[in-house]
Amino acid sequence: MIHTILWDVDGTLLDFHAAEYAAIKNLFGEFRLGECTEEMILRYSAINDGYWKRLERGEVTKPQVLLGRFRDFFGEYGLDTSLAEEFNRSYQLALGDTIVFRDDCLEIIRSLRGKVKQYVVSNGTVVAQTKKLRLSGLGELMDGIFLSEELGVEKPNTAFFEKVFAAIGDTDRSGVLIVGDSLTSDIRGGMNAGIRTCWYNPEGAPVPEEYSIDHVIGDLHEVLALI
Repeated sequence: MIHTILWDVDGTLLDFHAAEYAAIKNLFGEFRLGECTEEMILRYSAINDGYWKRLERGEVTKPQVLLGRFRDFFGEYGLDTSLAEEFNRSYQLALGDTIVFRDDCLEIIRSLRGKVKQYVVSNGTVVAQTKKLRLSGLGELMDGIFLSEELGVEKPNTAFFEKVFAAIGDTDRSGVLIVGDSLTSDIRGGMNAGIRTCWYNPEGAPVPEEYSIDHVIGDLHEVLALI
């Protein structure tokens, strides 16, 4: 029986790409960098994803991710790479300005209150996630919020989850479910921690053989049937 849910945020509860798109478009205007085309945003997303995957593997640090992605992106398009640090600071705040829920998740989480414990587990920055969780109303519905930047270790590292469990107290891990869209972060992390895994896969991508996934869902409402 599931008694605890660990929720990922970006790409799971909230549409990260919508926030990313709006933030970069707006900031290009504020920084007077010219037009940011669809192609450019797609290229930035690819660069960004590559950096986060390297972070999950322990190959780079969080500051290297946050600055490196914009330095590389700006460099490819002939923009001033010295703006990367200031642009990133503004970007962290701008990410919280666009709130797009996935699958009516606010009502789903509200309906689960009192039935299970619910916690946020995210690799996103404290600045960005704090604003998103506050403006979306998701934060006040959670029993706790765990951000890797504060814990000092990222998902999928086992140490991340050990710190989470140390904070929430002893619990039967067979009744803990992590719900997330990232195979390399959420699902691998859940496997490492010995908890049940639920891959949020709305695009219907094939399930890789190397992952042990307990549940695959295409809509967050399907979580309700797992409780």
